[in-house]
Amino acid sequence: MGGAWDPISLPVRPGLYINFVEAAAAQIKGGARGTVALPLFQYAGAEAGKFYTIEKEAEAIQLFGAEAVGPIRLILQGGAKEVLVYTVPPVEGNVTPAVYTSIRDVFGSRPFNVFVYPDEVPAEERKATQLWCKDNREDEGKHFMTVFGGSLEDDLDPAVGNKRSTDLADEYAVNLITGVEIGGTAYSSARYAPYIAGLIAGTGINKSITYTPVMAADVVKRLKNSEINASLQKGSLVLVHDGEKVKVEQGLVTGKKKIRAMRARQAISTDIPKAAAEAYIGRLDNNADGQAALISAVKAYLERLELNNVLTDIVVTLDPDRKSEGDSVFLLIGFTEIDSMERIFLTIKV
Repeated sequence: MGGAWDPISLPVRPGLYINFVEAAAAQIKGGARGTVALPLFQYAGAEAGKFYTIEKEAEAIQLFGAEAVGPIRLILQGGAKEVLVYTVPPVEGNVTPAVYTSIRDVFGSRPFNVFVYPDEVPAEERKATQLWCKDNREDEGKHFMTVFGGSLEDDLDPAVGNKRSTDLADEYAVNLITGVEIGGTAYSSARYAPYIAGLIAGTGINKSITYTPVMAADVVKRLKNSEINASLQKGSLVLVHDGEKVKVEQGLVTGKKKIRAMRARQAISTDIPKAAAEAYIGRLDNNADGQAALISAVKAYLERLELNNVLTDIVVTLDPDRKSEGDSVFLLIGFTEIDSMERIFLTIKV
């Protein structure tokens, strides 16, 4: 297990605990992750209350029926490696808060990288999901992103979508405010959110989704330059039509940081504890040799990211402010991220 730790109240369970201390000059970047978690409310043939891992649309059609696979198709078209589907037991009438709570509970014990609903959910559930995501990373050491959207009516007014971004402000939350048109059909931002979830999950560890073309013929509403700028400043994910294609304007989370940066945090926060649990915890002596072996392993992991142009300036040492003794080891990790080139300024002298 991992998670954030409090130097005044250290965790009890054996494990490697990472505390990310963000400096203004160094944000963490990178990390490709391939699994999207999706609750499915409508399906035919599959057993209710079960998890299914789907890698191909044909599998989904066979299990859930052709009418139910729309969000799964979007996720796979976005580029995700697989979809972790949970078949929500049927309820009479509207889905209640208790049902949404049970959905979050069952997904809590499963590994995945991005969570998304298949369509629009109530505002209270969006907020509850964002807080669930935050609690998971802070209390459970489980790191994943969430993708949200709104109704077609919401998508006609960017101010409404931007307010949603403000309400859901978080380093791991993505809020799409643009609806799209596909094959003559209008998709709300909530209905199209699964595609964005798949895009985030499937993009390489050293890539940004900024300016990435998406599968859509047009956007429901083309925003003016001033509206796009205002939306980006609120941390909204905006899709634009550049005259030829629809593309992501900039890969942002509602916390106004880059998706690429947050995915690196998730990768490092997930991979290092996993590697430690598999090969080091309970196997190394907590002495100079054992500590050196652990430091070398962590450096090797980060150096692999460096080779893939994710980060540079790696530092891994024992934390000088905390003594590593007994069964506890404190490491200090630092690096500088490599960002994508997203703004190019030209000065032309004639």
